[in-house]
Amino acid sequence: MEQNLGKILVIDDNEDVLFSAKMLLRKYAKEVVMEKNPKKIPFLVSNEEFDIILLDMNFSQDITSGQEGFFWLKEVLKYDPSAVVIMITAFGDVEMAVRALKEGATDFVLKPWQNEKLVATLTAASKLRNSYKEVNQLKVANRTLSAELQTQQPIITGQSGAMRSLFSIIDKVAKTDADILLLGENGTGKEVIARTIHQRSSRADKVFVTVDMGAVTESLFESELFGHKKGAFTDAKEDRIGRFEAANGGTLFLDEIGNLSPSLQSKLLTVLQRREVIRVGTNKPIPIDVRLICATNMPLMEMVQRHEFRQDLLYRINTVELNLPPLRDRLEDIPLFAEHFLQTYSQKYKQPLKRLSEEALAKLRRYTWPGNVRELQHVLERASIMSDNRELQPEDFFFLPEEKAQTITVAQVAETQNLEDLERQAVQRAMQLHEGNISKAAKELGLSRGALYRRLEKYAL
Repeated sequence: MEQNLGKILVIDDNEDVLFSAKMLLRKYAKEVVMEKNPKKIPFLVSNEEFDIILLDMNFSQDITSGQEGFFWLKEVLKYDPSAVVIMITAFGDVEMAVRALKEGATDFVLKPWQNEKLVATLTAASKLRNSYKEVNQLKVANRTLSAELQTQQPIITGQSGAMRSLFSIIDKVAKTDADILLLGENGTGKEVIARTIHQRSSRADKVFVTVDMGAVTESLFESELFGHKKGAFTDAKEDRIGRFEAANGGTLFLDEIGNLSPSLQSKLLTVLQRREVIRVGTNKPIPIDVRLICATNMPLMEMVQRHEFRQDLLYRINTVELNLPPLRDRLEDIPLFAEHFLQTYSQKYKQPLKRLSEEALAKLRRYTWPGNVRELQHVLERASIMSDNRELQPEDFFFLPEEKAQTITVAQVAETQNLEDLERQAVQRAMQLHEGNISKAAKELGLSRGALYRRLEKYAL
């Protein structure tokens, strides 16, 4: 017999009622939990997830008002607002039934019950519970997809040998559920590779959720990734699911994972091992099913040797390891990127399609691109906006030659009195000094990562 009613909690002070319910429902439910004492309700519903709760309305002898049942109904819904609760009583009437429904109950049954009718009621309630879950998942997916649509996504392309080799590996691993670690400098397209793997996987019709671990503060880490309950801390004004729950069934991309402190590494490892999360402010484990892709530009193996990164976490996240080559090692791919980006900006800014002259292309190929594809994208966007010509020339592109970028000093930066020039040169110096590492450059400049990204975009760096 199919056990399609999930996990049921029955709360009644009458042992005969509990026994009868268990004998009947064990044929239809995956698990039946029995409880005589209603005072244990807060503990039960905060530590376990029940698909259906059968709740008696009267627990004190000679009391038939149902007030106890209404009180405990509110307690259940306080801990789980989407709980499906069916009230049971031997003294039911229409007025009490209507009130129970108004206060959040799903249905109302009288005891002694008819077995067929009770099973039918529970079956309908189970379908309602499943629909609640589907609606919540759709809301999360809709928010995630809306954010994705508003974010312009670059492409993965290339004819170089390094990229052809990478494409071959991607084709093999994308079809599996193996956890993947992407290594490479900033701007090499690690997030693009992660999205490509997701799109070619069996989870392609599910959500792709990305988290910049470098931007998540220590204090909000658990709330951001695992979720929280309303009132769990000062700013927790409503229940919120974390990124792991949001990605359930799909792919979770953790960027800049090398930036995690040892304590946060430990918390992340625990979740990955148990495949469940616990929201802040609760004790209830929530199972998760995600395909994990992590990325970093930091040398994790060296960090392990220096005891800065947990070896067991590294083993957990890199079932397959992919190294993304920097743009300077695949300069032959620049024409493909240029064609794509120029077409993108032609549509975005509603202007005629522009192309590179041979001289401009030669200039782009002579540059070493410390910011990799992201830097190339910014340079092409600026040129497409500022140039009035259909064919872009060398003078349309501005970036520091390598020999100047490496020798810039604080004294040289101070030679100009223009504040914007000072800021632009300081940003250039920091990016060159740290070889495009956003986190390190932002720290040196005293900026957040987001603020640095805005300045890179502002100055087309």
